Amino acid sequence: METFEVHTSRREELLRVTSALQELVDAKGWRDGALVVYCPHTTAALTINEAADPDVAADLVMALSRLLPREAGYKHVEGNSDSHVKTTLVGPSQMLIVSGGRIQLGTWQGVFLCEWDGPRNRKIWAQWLGQ
Repeated sequence: METFEVHTSRREELLRVTSALQELVDAKGWRDGALVVYCPHTTAALTINEAADPDVAADLVMALSRLLPREAGYKHVEGNSDSHVKTTLVGPSQMLIVSGGRIQLGTWQGVFLCEWDGPRNRKIWAQWLGQ
């Protein structure tokens, strides 16, 4: 298993991690298989979505913030229950196909760390499943 860290700068943001994942694949010489990526935090998640237009990531943050506002009468005393719910909805992991040493994504897709309770330093774990 490989681990790398990313730093987020806002309470809520989607941070592109596609390049860091591809750099890992390149550095390890992985060619054909699957890369499982996992975020071991209860207030951050991983998703795949459009990476060509940064407004899409901003819209996702805005939409989830409207659906799950920070203050909504939650019982959890830390004041970040909305972050826990957003993480549950988005999910902690993704499986990426790697072919010929390249992560296979659609034309406009990218992999994002979803920060819901930052700014923080976040870890991403990556496990290679070779052919």
